[in-house]
Amino acid sequence: MLLFQPSLSPLFSSIAIAIARPLAMATSHAFAGNPLKSCLNPDSLIPFLLDSSSPDRFLILPLRKGRPLARTDDSNPPTWELAWVDSTRLDRLEARGDEFVYLGSTDLAEEARQCHYWSVDVSEGTREWGDGLAFIELRTLMVATDWADANSMGQLAIAGHARALLEWHGLTKFCGSCGSKMIPISAGRRKQCTNDSCKKRFYPRVDPVVIMLVIDKENDRALLSRQSRFVPRMWSCLAGFIEPGESLEEAVRRETFEETGIEVGEVIYHSSQPWPVGSNSMPCQLMVGFFGYAKSLDIHVDKKELEDAQWHSREDVKKAITFAEYEKAQISTAVKVGQACKGVEQGPHSFSFNDYALESGEMAPMFIPGPFAIAHHLISTWVNQGVPGSGQNEKSLKRMNSVSSL
Repeated sequence: MLLFQPSLSPLFSSIAIAIARPLAMATSHAFAGNPLKSCLNPDSLIPFLLDSSSPDRFLILPLRKGRPLARTDDSNPPTWELAWVDSTRLDRLEARGDEFVYLGSTDLAEEARQCHYWSVDVSEGTREWGDGLAFIELRTLMVATDWADANSMGQLAIAGHARALLEWHGLTKFCGSCGSKMIPISAGRRKQCTNDSCKKRFYPRVDPVVIMLVIDKENDRALLSRQSRFVPRMWSCLAGFIEPGESLEEAVRRETFEETGIEVGEVIYHSSQPWPVGSNSMPCQLMVGFFGYAKSLDIHVDKKELEDAQWHSREDVKKAITFAEYEKAQISTAVKVGQACKGVEQGPHSFSFNDYALESGEMAPMFIPGPFAIAHHLISTWVNQGVPGSGQNEKSLKRMNSVSSL
């Protein structure tokens, strides 16, 4: 008897068709574009999840310490996919009914029924999961994902959603108001205090972050920064958390000035990206991307926040964006995921930035984050397409795509 669904490709066929057209022009952000749709009353599905009497299908994604269970195929390079447990084998999960969280549903291709997707944290379990399967760090799956493949990007979005929900559950065991125990409601997508005199309801936590590419329009330069935690030669955009009582535009200007001493005038929205791979204390950040036009040019770096910040010419940044290098890193990481699933290498936590070496074997003098990060899309949009300038009306600015062409 099969414990795992061998492949999700048939289940995602209708989804892939639906989103293939826009992907031909541009790629959505990693962790965005979740193909699953929510039902109106997920609590009504729980009895069927537990006794499998429904004609619909129920699949569960196990996560261990934030890492989703994955498998790979025999292609070269291998393609990963999520490993789902069929609800008929719930006994293998060692979990209670209230520990499952609902992720969404989809229509089964050419069948008059639906498939409902759930997730559960099995970190405390001791069960072996069999050959060809491994719990893989979500960041590793992020880098290993072929960002041009609709099915893979959809599965990455589902994995990110599952991790964010389960991490939030781990952080909200007790009421922040009265200290009483919390219980999940709405199939795990909400929590409620058990104290009858309190009964406060809590929603999944999202931490908004502004991330901005500051531009010196007169000299055709962009402001890039380095943090001490960055690997050598990597530069990226400025970013910072939004303060209470602050607009997004105000946050862009404040963070830029605090970290670099640069004053920003006009602020232009680009796109946003869910980011469920931050610290465990913040289960899901929402990266909100902007362009900002500099009003001053002298840099004064706050060394407590940044290691360095410099103006970079368009030509230098363009040289740093070489897709062959990003593809090489993606392929190399996909191979590592395949090795982990085959037991050759256990639980890869990261990829080697040596994969960004040039074809000559020399290390790239400078690089920016890969296409899985919104920073890449902000920078590549400026390099390849330009950014609307001052004086453009609001209607034209809103026409900017939420994804950037690769």
